[in-house]
Amino acid sequence: MTERPVLGILLGDAAGCGPEIVAKMAAAKTFDTYCRPILIGDVRVLERAMDVCKVRDQIRLQVIDKAEDADWSKGLPILDQKDVDPAEVPFGVKTIVSGKAMLHMLDLGVQLYQEGKIEGFCFVPLNKAALHDAGCPFESEHHYLAHLLGHTEPFGEINYTDGLMTTRTTSHIPIKDVSKNLTFESISRAIRLIDTTLRNSGLENPRIAVAALNPHGGENGNIGTEEIDVIRPTVEKMQAKGYNVSGPYPSDTLFIKAFAGDFDGVVTMFHDQGQIALKLKDFGSGITIAGGFKIPIVTCGHGTAYDIAGKGLVRTSSFEEAVKMCSKMAVANETK
Repeated sequence: MTERPVLGILLGDAAGCGPEIVAKMAAAKTFDTYCRPILIGDVRVLERAMDVCKVRDQIRLQVIDKAEDADWSKGLPILDQKDVDPAEVPFGVKTIVSGKAMLHMLDLGVQLYQEGKIEGFCFVPLNKAALHDAGCPFESEHHYLAHLLGHTEPFGEINYTDGLMTTRTTSHIPIKDVSKNLTFESISRAIRLIDTTLRNSGLENPRIAVAALNPHGGENGNIGTEEIDVIRPTVEKMQAKGYNVSGPYPSDTLFIKAFAGDFDGVVTMFHDQGQIALKLKDFGSGITIAGGFKIPIVTCGHGTAYDIAGKGLVRTSSFEEAVKMCSKMAVANETK
């Protein structure tokens, strides 16, 4: 591959901080380091963000109707969706108008990838409640993407910080329900998901660690038996299937080893077990990968930040990492 990959850059929730992130990165020419971007969204939303960030005179836009018309020598291409009047979407206010536009962006991102016109896409923060208000019947954007792609294999959110990917066996459920949701199926699904995502990022034999549930890994059953009953047997079965996986490891020391480079990915048993470690390590640069899909789809690790939207205060570090990872995955896909 001799050229930087062509990536879609979705403008996200018009009411949030996302368009300002895109405006700041466009002004700084950050996209050019990693990819050939095609922005997707309403040009009026981007122009409002450019004005907020005081960078309008630093960006030359090329408004296009078709992805194949993109010519980066003529400016930054944007596929103008003409579906959001900024006057109808105040900063920091959830609206159906923006929710519908976000669904259109996701639809178009998948369509352009399937047509071979882009090699992946990144999106700045979406608002799940606005997506639902706009008619999305699915739990999250990941489930909506799986629907669009007809994807039936494991998929879901993969978090990445400082060279380490994590995923979790259980996610948004009460702590009291975690233990009964730990099964061979749920743990092996998480292992398969992170293995696929790591391979899609270019690793041939990713090293995966599995966290224990109980303090000190259960101390041989003295303070919990989940490690003996289900976690270790699952790890052993997955090893027999050829996965480079080990554990369970007590989570209070596992991440010390992981961030030291002993592992490429970690499977945790519940949400905060991994999230606390990653966010303490580097909250500002964490990203989220739509794991399990062939198409590279990456976003930043934070939300719409309604409290600072429209003020030009948002940092771009997380989305810069998202674009970097998406480009890396696109290159890895091309070389397979």
